[in-house]
Amino acid sequence: MTIKGLSAAICSVGLTLGASIFAPADAQQLDLYVDTVTKQVYTAPGKNRVKMGTFQQVQKEPGQQTKKKNSGQPAPKDSSQQAQREPGPSFVHEPLPVKAKDEHWYDRIHMRGYTQIRTGSTVSGDNKEVVYWPDKSVGDNTNFLIRRARLIFYGDVTDNLYLYFQPDFASTPSGSTTGNFGQLRDAYADISFDDKKEFRVRLGQSKIPFSFENMQSSQNRLTLDRADGINTCCRDERDIGAFFYWAPAEIRERFRDLVANNLKGSGDYGVFAFGVYNGQGANRVELNNDMHMVARVTYPYQFSNGQIFEAGVEGLHGRFVTSNGPISIVTPNGPVNITPVMVAPAQGFVDERVAVHAVLYPQPFGLQAEWNWGRGPQLNAAQRLITDSSLNGGYVQATYKYDAGAWGIMFPFVKWQYYEGGQKFERNAPRNLVNDLEFGVEWQVTKAIELTAEYHMMNRTDVLNAPYNQFRADVVRVQVQWNY
Repeated sequence: MTIKGLSAAICSVGLTLGASIFAPADAQQLDLYVDTVTKQVYTAPGKNRVKMGTFQQVQKEPGQQTKKKNSGQPAPKDSSQQAQREPGPSFVHEPLPVKAKDEHWYDRIHMRGYTQIRTGSTVSGDNKEVVYWPDKSVGDNTNFLIRRARLIFYGDVTDNLYLYFQPDFASTPSGSTTGNFGQLRDAYADISFDDKKEFRVRLGQSKIPFSFENMQSSQNRLTLDRADGINTCCRDERDIGAFFYWAPAEIRERFRDLVANNLKGSGDYGVFAFGVYNGQGANRVELNNDMHMVARVTYPYQFSNGQIFEAGVEGLHGRFVTSNGPISIVTPNGPVNITPVMVAPAQGFVDERVAVHAVLYPQPFGLQAEWNWGRGPQLNAAQRLITDSSLNGGYVQATYKYDAGAWGIMFPFVKWQYYEGGQKFERNAPRNLVNDLEFGVEWQVTKAIELTAEYHMMNRTDVLNAPYNQFRADVVRVQVQWNY
């Protein structure tokens, strides 16, 4: 069959259907098949017949003209050419539907990450006395340091299961001279119980819902490190456990917007949180048969002008097992090495805290403050006994969000922090006295590149080396972060 013959066949079918314009809708659609041998057109499948496509009737109202492209020539004036034809059906070809690709759970997994590189230089004070436990780029014989190198894999693999996995490749084992080892930070699943995901349980290693700054990712935080007064509760902010979170859907969206809109949010950790966890810290072996408990309530209230203010309270309770080792004590007869005695039952020391936080998000002025009080293990003044002792500390921070247009976004900030209490994660749980002031600016050159520079006035304890001396130093610190 020639092209001309095929066209005639199609027109013939069209005329046939034109006689039944008022037929049901399902009669106005036509599948056509062509015989690969005879080239004849059929309306039903059969041997050697290949489907040409599905043709849909397009009904034109009386007097409706078929639109044609303007050729630039004037319309014909012959009345016979303008005569209205009788309305009739025409058919347009609809492409065959494409079969949807089978979706697997791994098709719903996403990846992102960030890397931080730092350096610090002591500009006053005795550089050899500076030992800053949160950041090994500060102190004697230090230069550049990769502080974090993280990849994050996440996604809703089903309607009720969300996975999150985050390793870090910038870890250095205690006492090691080799760094940049891979270490697990997060590995958890969120199991939700309703369609809006307002009720969920988080299982695995994840952040402990205590404080605001601990919840805030270092990718979003302004100052280079968290305040000792808060962070000493939960080293690395994480542990293995089970946590229940609840928040209304609109508040969960607000938590997400506070991060997405560059307002230095902490993320979505619920309006109410409750959980149990091991208590010895992330990637640390459990040493007793007693779990820690934690609870937290927080709420981000939005005023009519769009300003958001968040306030909350949290508390934790458990027992913590410390480690101990020799300390060199200076006596009239010379130095004597002793090992402090741990005055505690086999299950460890009481470890409990209560905290409050308040955050006025930078729109453009921002203010953030936290304080906590509690009890925990601490080495006594004579450095011979580890007992349970009181602690307290926190911080106050102010910032301003300045949009510099083509120059990016800048967050100048100032932060004061204070802490007096035991450093439970370090050997012998030494007493740590901190009274620091730091100020600087975070410059977001682009969304992918950030530069932070700060002047850190330190007055704190060397908690890593006995006999745990106090030192003062002013340190200029710089960090470059790239996001991907």
